[in-house]
Amino acid sequence: MTGIEQFEGRREIASPDDMEALGRELGAVLTAGDLIVLTGPLGAGKTTLTRGIGAGLGIRGPVQSPTFVIARTHPSEVGGPPLVHVDAYRLGSPAELDDLGLDPDNAVTIVEWGRDMVDGLVDTWWELEIERGWSGTGVDNACGTTGHYAAELEDAAPRIVTVTRRP
Repeated sequence: MTGIEQFEGRREIASPDDMEALGRELGAVLTAGDLIVLTGPLGAGKTTLTRGIGAGLGIRGPVQSPTFVIARTHPSEVGGPPLVHVDAYRLGSPAELDDLGLDPDNAVTIVEWGRDMVDGLVDTWWELEIERGWSGTGVDNACGTTGHYAAELEDAAPRIVTVTRRP
């Protein structure tokens, strides 16, 4: 296997640097026409993974979350396909995603929060689900530990990334 198929299945990612490294590995094998749907809770590492994919593709950056602009196109600096990075969080339906006028056949397209949004856009795609792990350190807020501390502990926990071909 030479494409994204080699990544199918589950893997544990220990750190943000490892998440970005996985993205670089993915970016090195993605080609025009590949569409990736990234799912996972806030702070799971979707944009970090996309930053790595952009580096693997050799695109002009920086890759940042497109939350407020909905979609960003990053042209290639090495003659490859552009990266189209979409944040579907604020979109209400697949029709709104379609209204963006994306050209998934001629780009690598990443759609964060895209579950149940890309069915009519392409025939098949890859879903990468990122689960936030639990660090196992425990938090006892009865003694005054703040929620901010709990968030830091959770951020240090490993992630589980599952790569699945859809539909």
